Amino acid sequence: MEQQSSENDVVSSLEECLKLVRGERDEQRLLGLLLVTKLSNKDDEISAIQQVYHAVSPQFILRLLRTGMGKGGGGGENRDVYLQLSVSILAAFCRVPEIAASEDMVSKVPLIIEIMSEDVAPSVIEACFEILILVSTAREDGVSLLCESAGFNAIASQMCKLSDGSQVSELAIKLVQLMMTHLPAEKVYAEHSFQLSMTVVALAKMFAELHTALKFEALHLLYAILSSKYSSPVHSALSSKTDDAWSIKMRVGIVAILQNRVAPDIILKALVLAECVITIVGEGWLTGGTNLPGAYDDAIPADRCILVVLESSRVEIAILLNELAHFRDESSKCSSSSSSSDIILQKQRDLGITFSLVERIINLISQLSEDEDSNAIISESTFMKIIKQLNETINVVLEYLQDAKEHGTRKGDDLLASVRLIGSYLAQTPNACEEKVKELLSYMLSVEGMDEPRPFFSVCFLLPMLCQITMRTDGCRILSSAGALDSVVNCLISMITTTNCKTDESTSIFLACDTILNLLTKRGQLQVSVDTAALIKLLRVLTHWAEVVDDMSVLLMASSICSLILDSTSEEALLQHPNFDNRDLISMALLIQKSFSLCGQGVMSEDAKQQADLHDIVVSAYSRWADRFPQLRAAIER
Repeated sequence: MEQQSSENDVVSSLEECLKLVRGERDEQRLLGLLLVTKLSNKDDEISAIQQVYHAVSPQFILRLLRTGMGKGGGGGENRDVYLQLSVSILAAFCRVPEIAASEDMVSKVPLIIEIMSEDVAPSVIEACFEILILVSTAREDGVSLLCESAGFNAIASQMCKLSDGSQVSELAIKLVQLMMTHLPAEKVYAEHSFQLSMTVVALAKMFAELHTALKFEALHLLYAILSSKYSSPVHSALSSKTDDAWSIKMRVGIVAILQNRVAPDIILKALVLAECVITIVGEGWLTGGTNLPGAYDDAIPADRCILVVLESSRVEIAILLNELAHFRDESSKCSSSSSSSDIILQKQRDLGITFSLVERIINLISQLSEDEDSNAIISESTFMKIIKQLNETINVVLEYLQDAKEHGTRKGDDLLASVRLIGSYLAQTPNACEEKVKELLSYMLSVEGMDEPRPFFSVCFLLPMLCQITMRTDGCRILSSAGALDSVVNCLISMITTTNCKTDESTSIFLACDTILNLLTKRGQLQVSVDTAALIKLLRVLTHWAEVVDDMSVLLMASSICSLILDSTSEEALLQHPNFDNRDLISMALLIQKSFSLCGQGVMSEDAKQQADLHDIVVSAYSRWADRFPQLRAAIER
């Protein structure tokens, strides 16, 4: 009976309010709206809102809103009250989808956005966010209309002012999520990169400081913004900021996630965010603390981030490689479905992120090891922990390649990425995992990416290590037994021909040249087998390279390798080869003649003088084979 009586009272009160709202004077309408906000009957809220909406004059609501904004006459000291009342009523109206989708409500969106740019009460801002969300979701073009009304500017600027964990923060995140999912990504990033960078700054603060579900909402939105293939303009906007507080907050949030028990997909998203931040601010981000006095009770040590990122990456790599190996075994037994192919592609992408993080840590540790003040950044004990984890990670990757080798698989982007990671590590520590690397070297040089017709990148990734170990005779012996010379020769030919003989790829080209040079100079001490056709093709490519690139180091390198190749054959044998003729012999003569003249006339550059040993190789080799090449000798000495 009491409940029925209460409901009757509400109905009676609503009818009285509606009479006032329909009144002729503004004072009556205002009083009616004020009384409506006091009514409470959740069970019949939609019906009540509809009745009030149809009862009140749209012109009156607009006039009330403009008065609250200071655009209409009067208001005076009650402006704040009018503004609060008008946006509260509009927010209530928008809870009815049909009303939210109406042109009447859409027409008020620019005014709502204007209000958000002013210094108004938090309750007003909350109502404005609610209006924008409800209007945006009520119609198909709602988000587009919001964006066209400069909604992104207002939202981004407000997010930077919000108190963390508030209801408004939740609404703001939801609104940005709507815009990210309903608008063309390419357009959003191209036209709103600055606003997105402001959003990242605001989200980073929430991500670092909150300990509620909103922390994970911030993580998901940060992931969506920063990891998109269109995110380059946002990265650029963030990298240009002089204040690095946002990246410090990202570090705090990421470390907090990685140190706690969370779902695997959350761990991966945190690692993706770490990769994104490093892309923007550099690898040094891994070795920083909070550097925000008073901001956090538990400041993280400077070495904590690099340790937890490496450990998390190591664990994820082991899991992902195990899963990929399982999929490979299953696919060899039966044809894989499209769904399993999608899963494999996603796992390969995840693997790429973790590999990239480990590679960045390898680069950072390499830099720090050369820095005399590195102990001021990370301690010796931390350094040893990192090396230990890196060794464990590389061993896991080598085991994965061993398994692939045993299954006869050598084509796959995951395999190529594995070779790249191993190459990065061995470039810094060429003697690491020596026995395992020796066993797998031939296989690693044969690995191909999915889009490669023949091995190329796998050889490129291993060149720094190959170049270093061929400085030793035992290293040359390892490469010789693996048949690596042919691989490096073919790789060098591809690099020179595909770069149109430019020096953009000079580092890799010269690494390949040095490796070949090291092997050829020690050829007499080893049983080095090599494809004659490949060497003859290399002769032609090197002479052409030296002709079109005006660089003394190129000239000396090309002539020294050519001289060593000629030392293993004769003019008669060379001219009998179908891919070599007298024109090639003339080009060879000009190359060697020019290298002699550079040294003899003393016109070598300072850089070339440092490579005088290359000239010695040419002279020494020439003295050995000159009698076997009468035509070539005559052309050189002419």
